[in-house]
Formats: sequence, C-alpha cells, structure tokens
Amino acid sequence: MQELYQIGDVARLFHISVGSLRHYEQVGLLKPEYIDSLTGYRYYSTRQFEILNTIRYLRVLDMPLNQIADFLQNKDISVIEDKLLKQKETVIQKQQELKIIERKIDHRLQQLHDAINSKLNTIYIKKYSSFRIVWMHDSISPKTYLDLEHSIRHLDKNQVTPVVFLGKVGIGISKEDILNSYFNQYSYIFLVLDAEDEYVGNVEIFPEETCASIRFCGSHKESPEYYQKLLSYINDNNLKISGFSKEITMIDYGITNDTSKFVTEIRIPVTY
Repeated sequence: MQELYQIGDVARLFHISVGSLRHYEQVGLLKPEYIDSLTGYRYYSTRQFEILNTIRYLRVLDMPLNQIADFLQNKDISVIEDKLLKQKETVIQKQQELKIIERKIDHRLQQLHDAINSKLNTIYIKKYSSFRIVWMHDSISPKTYLDLEHSIRHLDKNQVTPVVFLGKVGIGISKEDILNSYFNQYSYIFLVLDAEDEYVGNVEIFPEETCASIRFCGSHKESPEYYQKLLSYINDNNLKISGFSKEITMIDYGITNDTSKFVTEIRIPVTY
C-alpha cells in the first residue's frame, strides 16, 4: 500500500499553498488519492508527486491550468512540444507588451521630473519636437480638470488601451483669440500620444515648432494672466503668432491635492 500524505504535508513538501491544491482539485487537475468521508481530510499518494511536479514546473513557465490539464490527459512528446512552443510565443508577446509598458512609465517619470524641476514664471523661446496628436474643436471654459471630462471621453471613445492621463491632455486658444486677448475661452482640446500609443481614429503629426512658453503654479483658471504676459513678450520682441496655443496641466489634482505643487505650461507658436 502506498504511503499517503495529508494535504498540509504535501503543501509543505512542494512549497505551495493548501488553497492551490484545493484549486487543482476543483478544476480537475489533481484529485486527492483518498478523501476521508467522516473528516473530509484529503490525502495524496507518492504516485501523484510526479504529476504535481509537472504542474508546478509548467506553472513556472506560466502555462494556463487548462493547457496543463490537457497535457496530463494526453501525455505525449509531440503534445508537450507543441504546448511549449505556443507558450514561448505567448511569453514573447508578453515581453513586448511589458517593454511598451516600461517605456510608458519612463515617459511619465521623465515628464513628472521635468514638471517638478520647472522654473516658474519665466518666458522661454524654445523649439519643440514634432509629436502625434489627436484633437477636436470644442468651445470650453474650464476651471478645473474635471470640466474637460466630457471632451476627454469623446477623445477616448472606442479605445481598447487607455491613452488618457494627466499631462497628455491639453487645450488651446486660437491664434485670433490670442491676438484679441480673449483668454477665457478655448477652441481646441487635444491628446498628445506617446510613440507607443495605439489610437483608433484620426491621428495627426504636428511638426516641430518654436514657441514662446511659460510655466506657472496653478491650473487652467489661473492661465489668463500668463497668456497676457506671453502676448506682451511676443509683441515687445516683434514675434508673430503662428498657430493655436498648447496648454497642459503637468501636475494637477490627478497627481496631488497640494495646490502649491500644481504646474501648468502654456506654449504659443511663434515666428520671427
């Protein structure tokens, strides 16, 4: 007669949880050799250890339980070879997905570091690289980030992968309104896409542009005075406005409740 081991002993021997063994039983992967009808205690035999070793090894390879069960019911060299090859393809795909996630995290960390180290209330003339953008006409007068939600939902419509995040959504004032000092009404809302972002819909590439830009502590409701500063600077330096503004809250309630740490950037494209 084979020696029987209680479920707790088996769990300790194989460094797995009792819950995992019970789950294997529930899905039909590994049933106990014997269940005491009076106590409900579960016992496993040594002949089942090989099966459990196989399960543990294939789980380390991240093979799904249903695939492991199929192999155990159809043990054959060609079967395991096929399953391992398919699992390898799955792992490679996951690696590619994780690389994309890593790059996205790097972008957000870089942007956050950039925002935290901003020199505020200083106007710069800076050349910005081209970027991919999704945008729409929408007349809005936001006081907080929440006022943009309706438009953001439109931009985010039909997207399988989330692409909306603070620091990627911006609003803009038309060239004509800036020249007329209309700084309370916005005409555009846009979404800046990372290189890794996949977007279902019309995507445009905005070319490299030179901008008069400023960063300040605050959000959209504080922006009018900074638009005025930028417009005065542009006029004083005989610059010409060449397009609509890009205004992005780099740090807002989406990241911190401390309003003294808010950072918003305004860019106005200019030519000499």
